[in-house]
Amino acid sequence: MPANPTPLVNGEKANRREQIMSAAAELFAHHGFHGVGIDDIGAAVGISGPALYRHFRSKDAILGEMLNSISRYLLDGGTARATRAGDPDDTLTGLVRFHVDFALAHPALITVQERNLANLTDADRKQVRALQRQYVEVWVRVIREAVPELGERQARSAAHAVFGLINSTPYNRHLGDAELAELLCRLALGALRAAG
Repeated sequence: MPANPTPLVNGEKANRREQIMSAAAELFAHHGFHGVGIDDIGAAVGISGPALYRHFRSKDAILGEMLNSISRYLLDGGTARATRAGDPDDTLTGLVRFHVDFALAHPALITVQERNLANLTDADRKQVRALQRQYVEVWVRVIREAVPELGERQARSAAHAVFGLINSTPYNRHLGDAELAELLCRLALGALRAAG
């Protein structure tokens, strides 16, 4: 990043916010939320720490928007896949693949979400938790349609178990992404089907 980046014009402000959140995710994942300062985040995107306040009011606001936006992305993407007409088994496969693809593409976000819910403000934590609960319910519905012998509580537990498997990707980089994606999909689908 150049030492004196070109000032942003209106259309680039959203892009800069994305850059800031992406850099912050990497830093939070590697050093923890409390181990990262505003100056560290600014340096990662080529601006001064105080210049970040033009985009976010605080480090807490960066974390809040980051976790809310990924929770919303997962809910919207999961809902879109769950509501497509088709075979329940294909719907379940599409939902698993969607989550696997997200986890492999964004390991830092998976790590930050796993470790930093307690660092959110109360309002952000409530919002993130509400979005996460809705996402789980999307999975419960899809699992029960594909594996009808599972009850609601079993399907909810199965969904959480599969999230644990898929969200292990930041710590499981022994294979290339394509090979790991196929393995995770097979394992997740095999476990869900075996649960019935």
